[in-house]
Amino acid sequence: MRSRRLLITVLASATAMVLPTACSTGKASTGGDSASSQTVPSASSTASVAAPSGESDAVAFQQAAPGSGKGLKIGLITLDDSVPFSKLVSDSIKKQAKQAGATLVYCDSKGDGATALACARNFKVQGVKGYLNFQSDAKSADAICAAGPSVPVIAIDIAQGSCQTSFMGANNEFAGNLAGKALGTYMKQKFDCKYDAFVSMEEPDAGEVNTARMGGYRKGFESVCGPVKNLKTENAFRIDQARTTFADVLTTLPGAHRIVVAAINDDAIEGALAAAKTAGRAKDLFVSGQGADPSSWCDIKSNQQWVGDTAYFPERYGEIGVPYLIKAIKGETVPEKLLVPHQIINSANITDVYHPSC
Repeated sequence: MRSRRLLITVLASATAMVLPTACSTGKASTGGDSASSQTVPSASSTASVAAPSGESDAVAFQQAAPGSGKGLKIGLITLDDSVPFSKLVSDSIKKQAKQAGATLVYCDSKGDGATALACARNFKVQGVKGYLNFQSDAKSADAICAAGPSVPVIAIDIAQGSCQTSFMGANNEFAGNLAGKALGTYMKQKFDCKYDAFVSMEEPDAGEVNTARMGGYRKGFESVCGPVKNLKTENAFRIDQARTTFADVLTTLPGAHRIVVAAINDDAIEGALAAAKTAGRAKDLFVSGQGADPSSWCDIKSNQQWVGDTAYFPERYGEIGVPYLIKAIKGETVPEKLLVPHQIINSANITDVYHPSC
């Protein structure tokens, strides 16, 4: 399954080497739970998102200035555009490059290091003046650098070796902390922090990504409700896997009616909610996910017990990558880290940020 395993586990190995707190997670197509089940957002359909207070190294989204890239040829090595998250990132970069007036040379690595190396080699032949790199093979990063032109390179979600000018991507610990604090605040306001269990739906194989994101969850929750009690950590990050795992969890909590659920992605939350619904216990869960994926929008909008979801905005990555790459090509100094301005999405604000079809 080309899903979280590609966009979490692979990215984890890369970010663990250089930037352990930065990585995004994607949404793979799983039948009726695909990203295409909702209208994919465009930049014009999103509210203004500034860098939130407290998120170090975050930058605000900004539209590429028309004409700012005129006469420039830039490149994009994308992860794998059969994966919806990757496709959203690519489409955003294409849109912003066109708006800037730059010529974009696009190359899909298909998740393969050798293909990414061929992309970089082609960029050199094409005379690309700078490129964005979202390839997943961390071990090949320096070889890809050597194969490509000696130009500014902005890495997307995965560190890209010695030629990297800047890293652009997610801040996992902050993203987890944001959602954890939202969960804690809700439980404080509704129940004075009295709850039966805290279930953490994780992917241990994701290494530093899992550690940073889920550790951030607990820190955020504890900042409001104190030390987590009755913690249950489960290896469950796919919808089907989470449904089965959480059904078992519920059998261990027969009298529990306030179960806090934090998850590494929205798939795990969707699986947990499906299991609870089957067991007739949907009202026992108070949940938070990561990603604010289109497949989760209607549930977030209608289910107030989906307390909050951290958005990653892959559909707006181009609003960071393209303007800063153009600046770097023109010799301007750009930050070494360009982190996404994460935001909590919930029933109160989802229609302001996205436009669910429900």
